Amino acid sequence: MHFAKLLGLDQLLLIPSGQPWQKTSNITPADIRLKLTEAAAIDLARAFLHLKIPTHIEVDRLEIDRAGPSYTIDTVKALRKRYGPNTSLTWLMGADSFIKLPTWNSWTELLNQVHLAVASRPDHELEREMDPKTSDLLAKHETLEPGPIENSPFGRIYLDKTLAVDLSSTDLRNQLGTPSGQSIGPEQIPSHTLEIITNLGLYK
Repeated sequence: MHFAKLLGLDQLLLIPSGQPWQKTSNITPADIRLKLTEAAAIDLARAFLHLKIPTHIEVDRLEIDRAGPSYTIDTVKALRKRYGPNTSLTWLMGADSFIKLPTWNSWTELLNQVHLAVASRPDHELEREMDPKTSDLLAKHETLEPGPIENSPFGRIYLDKTLAVDLSSTDLRNQLGTPSGQSIGPEQIPSHTLEIITNLGLYK
């Protein structure tokens, strides 16, 4: 929601991973993750409508339908082919993902296809946690304003330091498996998504 307003996004694609290759255990089946994403999209679309944010939200099966491990580089190349060479495409991620970027498959090629917009996390001090490869990438490609992302197709990194999102998917899954999980509210997990999780008894 924050980046939709900040970057003036025309469209927001929610892309559930097909086969997350860096996760080897306790992976929720792809069809269930698709249902959860679709439910979250409904709640998000309602929030956008209420806040008069014109961004169109769509759930994309791109990775679910593709055989083999879900590599982000394959996804962004497919999106670039779909939308053409001149469309501004931005991959949204959290700071925890950004600091692990050098572990991604063909990570140095990402900025040849998309921009990166990174949401800050209060428990991550990026400057201290980034390894030299990531620091060098940021130094070469960072933009301090969102304008260059809107006005060019790829190649920039925007690190947003105004949004301190203290949410971790791992922490939420762990919390759902405890008695205190009943206290999780829609500000942490959208209501339609939480209903599916509860009905299917996920993460217990």
